[in-house]
Amino acid sequence: MLGPILLSAARSRTLRRVVSASPLTRPVVDRFVAGETLPAALAAVRENAAHGIDVTLDFLGEDITAEAEALANRDAYLRLLEALGAEGLAARAEVSVKLSAFGQALDEDLALDGARRVAEAASAVGSTVTLDMEDHTTVDSTLGILAELRKEHPGTGAVLQAYLFRTEDDAKALAHDGSRVRLVKGAYREPAEVAFQKKADVDRNYVRLLKILMAGGGYPMIATHDPRMIEIAKALAERNERSLASYEFQMLYGIRTEAQHALVSEGHRMRAYVPYGGDWYGYFMRRLAERPANLVFFLRSFTTRS
Repeated sequence: MLGPILLSAARSRTLRRVVSASPLTRPVVDRFVAGETLPAALAAVRENAAHGIDVTLDFLGEDITAEAEALANRDAYLRLLEALGAEGLAARAEVSVKLSAFGQALDEDLALDGARRVAEAASAVGSTVTLDMEDHTTVDSTLGILAELRKEHPGTGAVLQAYLFRTEDDAKALAHDGSRVRLVKGAYREPAEVAFQKKADVDRNYVRLLKILMAGGGYPMIATHDPRMIEIAKALAERNERSLASYEFQMLYGIRTEAQHALVSEGHRMRAYVPYGGDWYGYFMRRLAERPANLVFFLRSFTTRS
């Protein structure tokens, strides 16, 4: 029952101010967020690479309300990619972009232009971009921008959410040669008209979508911490005679680190989703909503420090 409450809180500006200002919050946030600065992000890339884990970097920010903010977010990614290239880390790191941080709600052309600039910078240093998916109202716009970017940057990744009813059709459309697709369960509060509300239904659909992507010609990026889903994905890879280089697993920074190392030791490609930056509130609240264990960890830290 707390999940929907926390997801609503993720968009509350009042709670954002309260939680962000609390000195008790920072140590807990550090579990899920690599830091607030570019050097902290680069350090996380090096740390993961030392364990054989690739990363996708997310400069935190979303739902911006001014063009200046959109341009600032774009420029943060351009600086990130320049630094990855300069330090020889681009082969181990891609970037994940939320189009709402690039002004999607203000002007789709603004968001497309920003994403195109970032995709060009990624290609120049030997990296690539994945477009994060947000709430259901943005799916068509995001897929439209994806199609435009893929005309010049075919490696641009898509994200599909298993809790949406529409995703089976989207998966079939995107399961083609050369198509990079990250499959997630979904982390936004969605109405019953468009999304499954029960975990069991989301899980069943996740498996259904896995089957489509693993049987297709694309490159599935299996984003899950669920041990059962991981085993199903391995079985589907074997059934479809996929090589270890033809798919990868993804998990969030700071969550199930031992499982990430175990997958690497088995020869699987593993990528950690590494967020950084000062605008961490929305991301943090969604992580609390996803798993009761995360919320318990958060509350326990408050109690202990009190």
